[in-house]
Amino acid sequence: MTSARTRTRMIERLKSQGIVSSEVLGIMGEVPRHAFVDEAISHKAYDDMSLPIGHGQTISQPYIVARMTELAIGVAQRERVLEIGTGCGYQTTVLAQFFKTVYSIERIGGLAKQARERLSTLGVLNTRLRHGDGSRGLPDGAPYDVIMLTAAAPVVPEALIAQLKPGGRMIFPVGGEIQELRMIELTTDGPVEQRLEKVRFVPLLPGMA
Repeated sequence: MTSARTRTRMIERLKSQGIVSSEVLGIMGEVPRHAFVDEAISHKAYDDMSLPIGHGQTISQPYIVARMTELAIGVAQRERVLEIGTGCGYQTTVLAQFFKTVYSIERIGGLAKQARERLSTLGVLNTRLRHGDGSRGLPDGAPYDVIMLTAAAPVVPEALIAQLKPGGRMIFPVGGEIQELRMIELTTDGPVEQRLEKVRFVPLLPGMA
């Protein structure tokens, strides 16, 4: 179930869902999603669904990872990206193929440790993972070309805009029971927000666990 044929089916599905970037499609076909979930459910790794990764968290469905990545690589420079919510490290690994350095912060210590070990095993060396409270961003790595939230903020996290470079993008889900994927671009005229599509993420929580 982790064969080339299975991955090809995933890529064809992503194309049918509107993913057009050949860069993103290529990387999505290369990164071994099955390596980021328990072996017992690895046969579902390339299906279009989120899967549990422990601690009440999930790995996002391939479409959402591809969609958010496609938005992220539209910036002028691909130097620094901040991911808030490392989880199992799958989105981190995908971003690491496009950006010089990926800063990623995870509030749950067990997940942060597993992700660090997994990325090391896979040879993903251009990441800076931290166990901490991501709700305030990571000022010491700022400014970022992209900030990506992989958990839903209750309201638009406007304080994080200060950590963006001019021309940078923040890609994030927002909401409670009903959530929406949005993007804020920091233009010369100030922040410009786009509302994109309905999504479903675990909530963004403050503090550490």
